Amino acid sequence: MLNNLERMGGLVHSQQVLLALTQKGMSREDAYAAVQRNAMQVWSGEGRFLDLLRADPDVRAHLSYDELTSLFDLTWHFKHVDTIFARVFGEGAV
Repeated sequence: MLNNLERMGGLVHSQQVLLALTQKGMSREDAYAAVQRNAMQVWSGEGRFLDLLRADPDVRAHLSYDELTSLFDLTWHFKHVDTIFARVFGEGAV
């Protein structure tokens, strides 16, 4: 599963980036445009999402290097895995 996520170049984190940009004062429309602009470069094979965001002056005007890095922590995506497995396979599956 981790290999599949890594093959996406970090795009799985786009929602967190979008939300963080809006929380830092960027309009929803501008945040969406910035995320989409960088995501499309990833789809075209032009780099990894985090690296592109770090190089984007619009994004960096709102989020620091460390803030961007923290948004790419997979822990956020996996926080409910045990609950989901328990629901699907029964309480003893965790």
